[in-house]
Amino acid sequence: MTIVVKRIRQGKESTLSECYLDGKFICYGLEDAVRETKIKGRTAIPAGRYRLKLNTHGGMNARYRKRYPNLHRGMIEISKIPNYSHVYIHIGNNIGDTSGCLLVGDRYKIDSDGDYILEKSAKAYKRVYALLVDAVARGEVWIEIGD
Repeated sequence: MTIVVKRIRQGKESTLSECYLDGKFICYGLEDAVRETKIKGRTAIPAGRYRLKLNTHGGMNARYRKRYPNLHRGMIEISKIPNYSHVYIHIGNNIGDTSGCLLVGDRYKIDSDGDYILEKSAKAYKRVYALLVDAVARGEVWIEIGD
C-alpha cells in the first residue's frame, strides 16, 4: 500500500499537496515550505519514499488517544527521514500547526498572507487513519513524497 503526496502549489511559507492512496485521491496535504537548508519545524519533508509506522509514545500520542479512544492505536509516523524525527501525519489547518509534519484536510483555501489553509482536517484525519492503521501496524504502508 502506498500513499503518494504530490506537491501542487507553493504558498509564501506553505506547500499544498494532493494525497493519493493506491492511485485514488484521499485528501489534501499541507507542509511547511520546501527549503534547500533545513530549518527545524519549518521545512517540508524531503522528497523521497519512506515507510510508515505506528509511534505509541509521546505527548501527541497521548492527546490523540484521549481525543479518539475508539480509533487511535498510535501516531502514524513517517520513519527514517534523514535529519528528521517524530514526523507524523496529523490534524491541523495552517503552517503554524505543522512542526515539519504532514497535515491532512478535505478542502483548502489561501489566506491573505499567501499561504494555504486546510479545512475539515479532523474529518480527513479520521478517514485516512482508519484506512491506514491496520496496514501500518503490519509495516505494509509506504509514503512517496514528490516535488
